[in-house]
Amino acid sequence: MSKITRVRPVLLTAPYTDPKRSVEGLLCLPTGYRTTGLVEITLDNGVVGLGEGYLAVFAPKVFREIVEIVAPMLIGKDPRDFEKVMGELLLTTGYWSLQGAAQHVISACETALQDCRARLENVPVWKLLGGEARSMKLYASGGDAIDQDGMRAELDQIQAMGIDVFKMRARRGQEDKAAFCQREGKPRGIDIAVDMTQNLAVPSQTIEDIEIFLEELNNRGGQMPVFLEEVLGPQELDGFTELKQRLPEARIAGGEIVTTEPELCARIEKGCYDIAQPDATVIGGLSATLEVFAAGRKHDTEVYVHCWGGPVGMMANFHVAQAGGGMLVEWPTLPYELRHTLVPGPWQIEAGHITLTDAPGLGIELTKEIEKAYPFREDATYNCCVDFSKLPQVSWK
Repeated sequence: MSKITRVRPVLLTAPYTDPKRSVEGLLCLPTGYRTTGLVEITLDNGVVGLGEGYLAVFAPKVFREIVEIVAPMLIGKDPRDFEKVMGELLLTTGYWSLQGAAQHVISACETALQDCRARLENVPVWKLLGGEARSMKLYASGGDAIDQDGMRAELDQIQAMGIDVFKMRARRGQEDKAAFCQREGKPRGIDIAVDMTQNLAVPSQTIEDIEIFLEELNNRGGQMPVFLEEVLGPQELDGFTELKQRLPEARIAGGEIVTTEPELCARIEKGCYDIAQPDATVIGGLSATLEVFAAGRKHDTEVYVHCWGGPVGMMANFHVAQAGGGMLVEWPTLPYELRHTLVPGPWQIEAGHITLTDAPGLGIELTKEIEKAYPFREDATYNCCVDFSKLPQVSWK
């Protein structure tokens, strides 16, 4: 029997993208730094497990305080008594945050417990969860450059990695940008998907906006994107059924902000998405994400894990995708220093595919040196209330 002796929140802040060249950097993280929030669980035998909660990108102090609230419940527990521990953990936060912020912390704790369990068995998490050794295809996610030169550089980077699908960001009124990416992607052998970034929009764009976007894209010599992501806002769920009827040829993706597995599975059953995008750092952890994969198989819906967090969150999503049968996973193109600092050795990427190692657990190691090198910064908090008028006026024609 192994017992948990310590649970602590860890906030790390590291350089992230270039605010002068990135829309997200300029509008949301203008200091050029981004924060990652981890839960570290230590066992009495010295085994350490890590998990990440996406909440810390936006509200790092809230993340830290919720970890402090749930930590006492975990002390003395055996991570191998997994279902019982998780049941008690959910009771700790369920009444006041069954959905929302606390679920991000639950996600981090669940992942750290899985990391501990796998390390105790001396196997990688993907094997603990029933996965088999294989590679997974990557699609690149970014399309965030401010100008044409930056976007070309991003496409060149993707081509060099052997990736042939690139998700860029565009909404109604940005058809020129999407058409530019399709024109530049074609000679590089790269197809374009479009993230319309409506996951937090209230009010959001309408179905008519989506139709006009696609019509204008076609008028500019473009074509239907590989998929359209986050096309409607959180208050427009009923619109997905009508959208699928009016645009049957479009492949609709979404679900990254959903914080419970029952809700995302219900959306899949309802037919909201052709592609569901759970995030293990948001939805409750690896077990919840596996349930989404199961729902996807039942209802003929593809599942692409959302991987826009730090390296622990990325690894968690990659491991659960491997266990759940995922065929395509997200690779963020915006540079983040922690992505290559916390992962021992280089990411195993070849010809546009990633291969996970046999290292025990998630394969992530947090050292005192890393914590010292990347202390939390108060000014590295993501701003969601953006002012698009701050963007420089550039031509995408």
